[in-house]
Amino acid sequence: MARRFVDAAVLLHDLLDRSERGVASPVAYPDRGAFSDVTAKDSFERRLHVAEAAGAVALVRGTGRWRDELKLVRLADADALARHLGREQSIGVAERTHRDMIAGLELHPALRDACLSAAASWSKGRSWHGVSAGDALSMRVALRLAQAVVEDRHVGLDYRTFSKRVAGHSKSLEESEALVLRLLRTVVDLPSGIPPRVALALLGVERFGPPLLIAGTFQVGGGDIGGGLPYIGIPPETAARIDFKRPPEYVLTIENFASFNRHVLEADPGRSGVTLYVGGYPSRSTQAALTSLGSALPPEVPFFHWSDIDVDGTWIFRTIERAVRRALLPHLMSRELAERLGVPGKPNGRLEIGAALGSGIADLVDYLAGADHRTLEQEEIDPVLPSGTD
Repeated sequence: MARRFVDAAVLLHDLLDRSERGVASPVAYPDRGAFSDVTAKDSFERRLHVAEAAGAVALVRGTGRWRDELKLVRLADADALARHLGREQSIGVAERTHRDMIAGLELHPALRDACLSAAASWSKGRSWHGVSAGDALSMRVALRLAQAVVEDRHVGLDYRTFSKRVAGHSKSLEESEALVLRLLRTVVDLPSGIPPRVALALLGVERFGPPLLIAGTFQVGGGDIGGGLPYIGIPPETAARIDFKRPPEYVLTIENFASFNRHVLEADPGRSGVTLYVGGYPSRSTQAALTSLGSALPPEVPFFHWSDIDVDGTWIFRTIERAVRRALLPHLMSRELAERLGVPGKPNGRLEIGAALGSGIADLVDYLAGADHRTLEQEEIDPVLPSGTD
């Protein structure tokens, strides 16, 4: 659709904007029927004549009986138009912003590439994930925070203390979470479609880690858990102090809180195994606790995980698999259950056949990567003891 204007300045800026976005020889049209009066029309054309005299634009007249009417305005020279408007071109703003935001920073190569991607967008007059050209300060703060996470300088610090130490203000991270996460995604693998706060917690950037809910027969610091409680909550950091009078028959991690409670109360009231609630996407502190547990138990104790049968469930499984550093088996997570009880899944490009080769969840990943897969929420399934432990 033709662009029509009654304001000469707006028309000229629009021509330059489109040129910076890569449009070759952009043109614009006067909106002849929209001028308030002849004076407004004459003022409009006078401003365009000045721009033409500066070599910035070319004015094209009509033909025949319209030969005295301005037909369109074509960009002649973007540099000349930028000078005429007193405006720095996008490529100049982009170069300056890029230079200012990375000055003196030692950045991971992927973060440097992200900066180049941002500059490329700015040079075309576009924002980069909500950051406008010229906003070097916001990018610089986010880069410092992201690089600090990459270097593990957040470990052992709560959310706001980390923000204060790295960026100089306790709320800097809170104000730039989405941008910090966008930068971190260029370095580390994180699931898509989850809130920034949850994704950051996966990396250990959290206000204070949630307690680790655990059921079973064990001791913490030499003392038995008492009172016949179905489970207890402990700080994840104390998981290294857990010991067992006898090895459990199994270890089971569970994504969903309702399923965790049902398994503890219905499937294993005798506490033959150890069951842990990982809180959906397991935080870094929870992952560290699972690493401690995985190294503390003998290799003959089987480890299982129970999640939804969907893309995110497989991501959580593989995260826990990496954390326990031993074989992990899926519990109530199979293509057979999905086919029998599930609902048609939506197409997604987040999984590829063969992407989980060697993982305990490889078969389910291959199934979910297919076009005709089905998904199943774990609450739809009644809890049972892991296979081979009853």
